[in-house]
Amino acid sequence: MSWAVVTGAAGGIGTAISHRLAEEGRRLILVDMAPALAKVAADLETSTMVRAVQADLTTEGGIRAVHAEVLELGSLELVVNNAGITRDARLTNLSEENFDLVMDVNLGAPLRLVERLHPLMEAGAIVNISSRAYLGNFGQYNYSMSKGGLVGLTRAYALRLAPRIRVNAIAPGLIGTEMTKSIPAEVREKMVAAIPMQRMGAPEEVAALVSYLASATYITGEVITIGGGRSLSR
Repeated sequence: MSWAVVTGAAGGIGTAISHRLAEEGRRLILVDMAPALAKVAADLETSTMVRAVQADLTTEGGIRAVHAEVLELGSLELVVNNAGITRDARLTNLSEENFDLVMDVNLGAPLRLVERLHPLMEAGAIVNISSRAYLGNFGQYNYSMSKGGLVGLTRAYALRLAPRIRVNAIAPGLIGTEMTKSIPAEVREKMVAAIPMQRMGAPEEVAALVSYLASATYITGEVITIGGGRSLSR
């Protein structure tokens, strides 16, 4: 089985994706800045081969570190660009620093990583984790822009890399992670009430969709929303 790169592997969704891919027998190159990455890798070592790369993908050094790992191991078949951050503020209060940081982590890093790694792939898939926020969220100007840009990047690379490599995006809605737990309870309840499924999604449900797209051989350039039907309601 070939290797898969998963960025943001220490977060809730990234950890779920890593476990799902490990269960399928994929060998994993896990990437994150957080020290918690070591524990995620250790938990998976009993079920598959794992390499952990603690790196900042907004830097050339971080991109080089992942590239070097893939060069050493060879046979890359899947890249999951999951790493992302938020720095929410109304536009009038949004600092240039936070605007640039969100754009660089959420959009710049996937662009640089894909550009560096796709020549090392004979075939396979790239899955970009966008967000339903690409449609626009109040108070998330930089985040919405970055995730919308990631959708555009997905479609552009799908055209460029076909038929050798398939490139798709997933747009999660409200998913139960540490990030969503930080939302004030009354706000979170209103958000859940607007979801036809009447609940938040689970990271494992996003991971299942990643797994599907990794092996769906006739899907490319698509954006698949996983949001419990939120797009059906106002």
